[in-house]
Amino acid sequence: MSCDTMKPESKCVWIPGPVIIGAGPSGLAAAACLKERGVPSLILEKEGCIGSLWRLKTHDSLQLHLPKEFCQLPYVPFPSEFPTYASKQQFISYLEDYADHFGIKPMFGQEVQWAMYEETTGFWQVQTSETRYVCRWLIIASGENAEPVTPDIDGLSNYRGELMHSSTYKDGTQFKGNKILVVGCGNSGMEVSLDLCNNGAQVSLVVRDKLHILPREVFGKSTFALSVWLMKWFHVKLIDRIILLCARLILGDTNEVGIKRPEMGPLELKNYKGKTPVLDVGAFARIKSGEIKVVDGIQRFTTNYVEFLDGRVEEFDLVVIATGYKSNVSSWLKEGDFFNREDGFPKKPFPNNWKGNNGIYSVGFTKRGLLGTSIDAQRVAEDISRQWNSETKHLHLKLEEMKPRRLAVQELNSFFAFYKRKLIRNLYYLDARR
Repeated sequence: MSCDTMKPESKCVWIPGPVIIGAGPSGLAAAACLKERGVPSLILEKEGCIGSLWRLKTHDSLQLHLPKEFCQLPYVPFPSEFPTYASKQQFISYLEDYADHFGIKPMFGQEVQWAMYEETTGFWQVQTSETRYVCRWLIIASGENAEPVTPDIDGLSNYRGELMHSSTYKDGTQFKGNKILVVGCGNSGMEVSLDLCNNGAQVSLVVRDKLHILPREVFGKSTFALSVWLMKWFHVKLIDRIILLCARLILGDTNEVGIKRPEMGPLELKNYKGKTPVLDVGAFARIKSGEIKVVDGIQRFTTNYVEFLDGRVEEFDLVVIATGYKSNVSSWLKEGDFFNREDGFPKKPFPNNWKGNNGIYSVGFTKRGLLGTSIDAQRVAEDISRQWNSETKHLHLKLEEMKPRRLAVQELNSFFAFYKRKLIRNLYYLDARR
């Protein structure tokens, strides 16, 4: 599909460097690492702001789950005055300052409709509502959590009670005294339940599957930092035993409140299945005290009630769906070799997840949080900069005769065919609109 098949109202824009999809932490990290190596890039972001997931789809009391030193992006640490676990607003401020520091200016309101590689030209084409971007390299940084997940529970679509996804939940001040059911017991579900409980709601939490709950800190030290330190000397299975022993000493036996642990340890489970343990910030104490009630899985929803697996039927003022998010890459990326169409993740797991064929890359699909994002961004930038320097070094064109100008569609296609796989550093765009 070439530019001469475009709609009349669309324009075709040539980008000398990579096009990056997403202006969250992954996209910003990729752009910063490229800029440090002298490679320009363009970020396309469907929302109207940087870090849209954090800004628009998280509750107000959210904090980083890990210490800030494990969450900083390349080259720029968090401000020293920030607490160990930065708040939502502090993290958003950090992202904004990070973009300003590197002069990163995403193009907002650019939702990608599709992206595909054109064999005949050797370039990627990325289509938004009004513009088709053409580039040599494409970096997917739209994130593991692009879209909310709604569970497939019998009768849910016909339920007429008040229902919301945790992505729209902000705080529990308006729910004092209300009877609320939270569906989902990951970090989001636990934190929403705690916030509701702190604001006087009567909270029931659905715990269907086995899960690991760990204290966020062990004797004043981050559980994650302790695990990283122990990995220098011990095998993962032994570290899991140590961490679970500490968890039992600090939290007690989770089985006593109806929460069973998986047979596989938390770190091993994370490595093999990507399932993140819950890092407790206070919800488990409320569960033990009975302020947050653990309930069994849901059998079905009726018009106004919820029926549980044990046969109980209850009515709630609000149901909060906290079953997480998913990647949406498979809905718009027309490529089947690099990304898995079923889950929207690279087919190869970390650490081999970052590079595909024909100039496509991913940043932030490691299932290892912001630390994995930083590792991806450095690897991708290093690989692209090596190609950039090699190709521009051997490209001898009379650039003074090729000032940025408007080209006819036929001339644009001839240009692509002739300069296949070569970049023109000083040609900033080609507008084929007229």
